Amino acid sequence: MHTFPPDPSTPALVTEPAGSESGETASFGLPTTASPSPLHGGVDEDDPPPDTLSASDTLTIDASLRSALCGRELDLGDLDAIRLILRGNSVIDWNRAHFHSLDDVDRFLRLHLLDPTQEGDVRRLRFVHGEAVNYLEEHLGLHFPDDLREPEDVRQLFILASQTGGFRRRQILACAILKLMHVINHLEAAELHFQASLSEARILDLAERRIVAAADRMRADGFPLVAFYGSRKTRNSVITKLLAKKENVAATIFDKLRFRIVTESRSHILPAISWLTRELFPFNYVLPGQSHNNLVHLPDALRRLGAADKLPAMQGELESVELSKDDNPFSGGSYRIVNFIVDFPVRIDNHDGNRYGALLGPTVFAMVEFQIIDRETARLNEIGENAHRLYKERQRAIVARRLKKGGAARKSRKAAQEGEET
Repeated sequence: MHTFPPDPSTPALVTEPAGSESGETASFGLPTTASPSPLHGGVDEDDPPPDTLSASDTLTIDASLRSALCGRELDLGDLDAIRLILRGNSVIDWNRAHFHSLDDVDRFLRLHLLDPTQEGDVRRLRFVHGEAVNYLEEHLGLHFPDDLREPEDVRQLFILASQTGGFRRRQILACAILKLMHVINHLEAAELHFQASLSEARILDLAERRIVAAADRMRADGFPLVAFYGSRKTRNSVITKLLAKKENVAATIFDKLRFRIVTESRSHILPAISWLTRELFPFNYVLPGQSHNNLVHLPDALRRLGAADKLPAMQGELESVELSKDDNPFSGGSYRIVNFIVDFPVRIDNHDGNRYGALLGPTVFAMVEFQIIDRETARLNEIGENAHRLYKERQRAIVARRLKKGGAARKSRKAAQEGEET
């Protein structure tokens, strides 16, 4: 596993040996001033009321963060992407995009590993656009003007889909095309994954390389990181998790490859998510329904910043409670984390003997979990009932009871949880 260059100002990263009690492989990542905990997700406590949040929940962008974010503040597009990730929402439910120039579009396409200067990638983009238009016209009965059906440059649709005000029919139609392109690209990447000769382990290796390189860049950009490290689940850990889960099939294990990012303070968490969505992965392929956030209350963060006026302009309805409910029975009651699953793009045309050209494209997806937390919360997550050792003990106890007693173990656990709530 890759280890980042040592930082003379901090001790070396303390890693967990492969095959240790937690069942994880050794961690790899940036040095930190404290031993990073093994990765585990979920919590088991109701949302804290907003008035318990500290001032560090604001979106204040200090000088070091401005440098890491290339001198810019978080704009409405950043906040919409951040909220989509925190809530586990879907981009299909958006009603506009946030692209103001072709440079913005090119940056977004490169996150999908498509190079707008390469003929083959442009051909792939046009192919997916054509499939999207055909579906919308044939199956939904929509009609498009010629410049949307056969644009000279498909990238212009991204800018048109971002327009506000005035008569919006063309903007809405452009959004519909982009949504179908999103779905079709994902569908065909899954087909390519099925047909490719590369093993899952090899695809995860390629994903890991890109993420490790991005961690180096993030630190070089001056982002206030304490740690950026990752691990993979071992076979024994996967078996234990499957036995503990209701959905005990391998397809439901999303976190075989996962990374934890520890920031200096809670106010750095949202900028960290923004950095990732601008430099590492496209926000639209965060898996809907697989995010968990009981750490950062976004509406309160904006209000503390004095940016409450941005709330009505954000995509979708703003729920009265923006923190996730806790549904992991193995975590301690005060465990706090932001975590989400990304379908992470991996380009395989240079690693696989098959060539599908524009038909299926060059990219597959590898599911990667990201956990983001601040230094103080990371410390609190490793004391008392939150300790990872106790998390694993609770998990193993449930597995043992389930194997011995079957459904009775699950019923007793549910009854115990209902008793705690009352």
